[in-house]
Amino acid sequence: MSNAPLRLYVDDRFTSPYALSAFVVLREKGLDFDLLPVNLQQAEHRHEDYAALSLTRRVPTLVHEDFALSESSAITEYLDEAFPDVRVYPQDPKQRARARQVQAWLRSDLLAIRAERSTLVVFYGQKVEAPLSVDGQLAADTLIAAAQHLLQDGREHVCGQWSIADVDLAVMLNRLILNGDPVPQGLVDYATRQWQRLSVQAWCALQRPAL
Repeated sequence: MSNAPLRLYVDDRFTSPYALSAFVVLREKGLDFDLLPVNLQQAEHRHEDYAALSLTRRVPTLVHEDFALSESSAITEYLDEAFPDVRVYPQDPKQRARARQVQAWLRSDLLAIRAERSTLVVFYGQKVEAPLSVDGQLAADTLIAAAQHLLQDGREHVCGQWSIADVDLAVMLNRLILNGDPVPQGLVDYATRQWQRLSVQAWCALQRPAL
């Protein structure tokens, strides 16, 4: 481990969409940081040393010098305020609120999609053959309708310019797209553009253990 002032603890399979969000912000800002994997399958996040570090005992957890912070949206907002040279949230108050709204929604809703289309399909290519359940399809319909509204009139980004909310939305869409579930082509193109960002590609390129 280097002497970087920032440390980011993430899941050792690199499949957490929330860890991805924090990682992308650090890369977009060009910050030097150490990436530290935590083996969730072996419950390393519940070990005494990690529990003392992470208030919620979850990943991601960011450590900045003597300050530790968990929960991904708290991390990304903190980084944007602590290192403002490169912004990952819009400066306009209304657009910034919209980005935060999208993040909060993606983290608190659409549970059926998360349950039936895990990020293993996104980062390991592990597809699920079973069709979405009734609840899963309702969640997919809700996601697609909201995404189309946010990107109406050919908009390329949720808030008029790129923000971290675009990556979070693309992850949720890719749970469906990469599994082969039907998603309108415009949203497929949007998710593909987000996936081409160098910061996202850096996460995708991380060496993952075999399942």
